[in-house]
Amino acid sequence: MIALLFTVLLLALIMLRVPVSFAVLSTGILGLLYLGTATQTIGVLETAPPSAVMSYTLSAAPLFIFMAQLILLSGLVDSLFDAARALMGRVRCGTAVASVAAGTAFAAVSGSSTASAATLASTSTAQLIDDGYEPRTAGGLIAVVGTLAAMIPPSVILVFYAITAEVSVGDTIVAAVFPGLLVALVLVGTLYLVVGLRPHAAPRGAAASWQDKGLAVVAALPILVLFAAVVGSIYTGLATATEAAGIGCVAAFLLALARGRVTWMGVKVAVVETVKTSAMIFAIIIGAEVFGHFLTETRVTEGLVEWIGRMSLPAFVIMLFIGAIYVVLGFFMDQIAIIALTVPITLPMVTELGYDPIWFGIFIVLLAEVGMVTPPMGLNVFVVARVTRRPAGEIFRGALPFAVAIVALGVVLLAFPDLVLWSLG
Repeated sequence: MIALLFTVLLLALIMLRVPVSFAVLSTGILGLLYLGTATQTIGVLETAPPSAVMSYTLSAAPLFIFMAQLILLSGLVDSLFDAARALMGRVRCGTAVASVAAGTAFAAVSGSSTASAATLASTSTAQLIDDGYEPRTAGGLIAVVGTLAAMIPPSVILVFYAITAEVSVGDTIVAAVFPGLLVALVLVGTLYLVVGLRPHAAPRGAAASWQDKGLAVVAALPILVLFAAVVGSIYTGLATATEAAGIGCVAAFLLALARGRVTWMGVKVAVVETVKTSAMIFAIIIGAEVFGHFLTETRVTEGLVEWIGRMSLPAFVIMLFIGAIYVVLGFFMDQIAIIALTVPITLPMVTELGYDPIWFGIFIVLLAEVGMVTPPMGLNVFVVARVTRRPAGEIFRGALPFAVAIVALGVVLLAFPDLVLWSLG
């Protein structure tokens, strides 16, 4: 009951727009003070924050963020869309499928759903509308494609989950490759379903000559090679996630340098954005560590595990309920905050049911990302609406079929966990 009361307080603070890190930290401190003494609480505050952030594996997160900023600085993002569009030719929905392909490739070097959505909105949505696509379909698709950055390695959110769950960062990244590609295929399939129901929603693509196709692919090769180098080095065991992120940063800087895009102001912006995002993540980690100490004192996790053990419901049904909770939480909270607050509670329950912790990370990240394109938060939708100057309600309607398809894929991954785990042997 005590844990529930303080959790309600936490949610109330978040609803009042208190920054998540401060809301989590203050709730944890108040909870510890309620259960113990001021001296005990100070002891936790002296030891918990340093132990939470002084982790070698955690260094991968800011490095991947910096790599994404350097890729944006290089100006190579447009080449992904141009290459995919040239290859699709006159295929129906060709430009939209090219946007999905470009979003998948950009997700591999972005790691941020919001950054991916903003970039794709500026490069793809206007082109889609100019080509004759229905605005709500174009905007909704791009908003959802942006969520691929959470699934396609190297994802900062997946790195954060691996650290929180105390599982291998490298294995988590490798396991996410196939599910991430599945999401992209599901989006394409849903697009064709939408167009089948509303033929006016999308026209045929424009044809390109073989020479144009070749030039477009060559222009996009550097960013594809960068992805292969980063994920490939992790997959083959040649480098840890942190080492691979470092390699990616150096390669991204060299690409920007080769294209003559390295300026003092550009590097300054990349560093500042990296520090801001990293500071936000580290602050949430610290707050979650303190709040976790409070939950440990209440023994709520052990109680929930025992309660699950006494239930006669099948594990699949219980996991459906847990998955629904993550979808709902995604409506209101940032994905990193969701992971920091819930994984210490839900992971013991999930492993007790016999599910793999790495699979669980892929599962909840997929479901929580649905909140990026659904009301009331729907951050990706608002980003696309701002960039394209289209009504947010229009884009929410356009994103709905794709969001439903992602939830359906989550159920498939729940029914067939090996779709995630087969790559780990």
